[in-house]
Amino acid sequence: MNEVAGRNAKGAIGALMLVTGLSSSIFWPTTAFLTGAVGWRSTCLLYAAAMVLVCLPLYTFGLPRRVASEAETASASDRSVATPPAGGTFCLVVAAIALNAFVSFGFSAVLVELLKAQGLSTTEAVAFGSMLGIVQVAARAIDFLGGGRWDGITTGLVAGTLLPVAMLLLIVGHGSHLAIAAFILIYGLGSGALAVARATIPLVFYDKSAFAKATSHIALPLNLISAASPPILAGLLTRVGSNAVLELAFACSVGALVLLAILGRRRREVGIIATP
Repeated sequence: MNEVAGRNAKGAIGALMLVTGLSSSIFWPTTAFLTGAVGWRSTCLLYAAAMVLVCLPLYTFGLPRRVASEAETASASDRSVATPPAGGTFCLVVAAIALNAFVSFGFSAVLVELLKAQGLSTTEAVAFGSMLGIVQVAARAIDFLGGGRWDGITTGLVAGTLLPVAMLLLIVGHGSHLAIAAFILIYGLGSGALAVARATIPLVFYDKSAFAKATSHIALPLNLISAASPPILAGLLTRVGSNAVLELAFACSVGALVLLAILGRRRREVGIIATP
């Protein structure tokens, strides 16, 4: 998106997030249906075939070719007013993104089972879980329609405050339908906006020419934490219980919020403002 859209990358990423946000609302019920009809192994094979026959050709032939050289894309007009951050700032960016990703990717994998552990039937858990994608898209739409008035850190700070509240509601709600509905709404709004923030936070500190390199360095720890999160949360859920999952998610969310607050202060120190 940075290569294709340039300085409009934040808006382009937000538009992409609007589409991808409905994936769980569409494919959780679809997966439940396919699993009941043909079994989980055949369902996995069907999705693998879709990746090879649909996604791979789109990546190979659908993406526009780069027409500008690296030197051209690094022109002075594309550079932000900020200088590249020091190593400590980069570590804070990575840690904040990784902690939020740990919660988001972990919950996307275990949410249905987490809701079942709260006392819902399988049908109810899938129904509540499927509503999450719609709420997330609504949050991303608000950010997108806002026209980029907030940068990634400001979006992360506002959205990040919702996640601990959502965890506490589910902990004290004791499986009531009202508490679960409130959790889906608040968590969906927060996680939906944070998905955009995770992709755009590096734009706050890096100009266009450095953004791709910074993102590539963030990708490794982000992918590792995203891969580790589902089995960690699933293990806690099966061995300790749902409250342990929620408490760990609460701690990670609060930690990410603190790191974002520190990054917000550093942003001001280098003269970057939250609105254009």
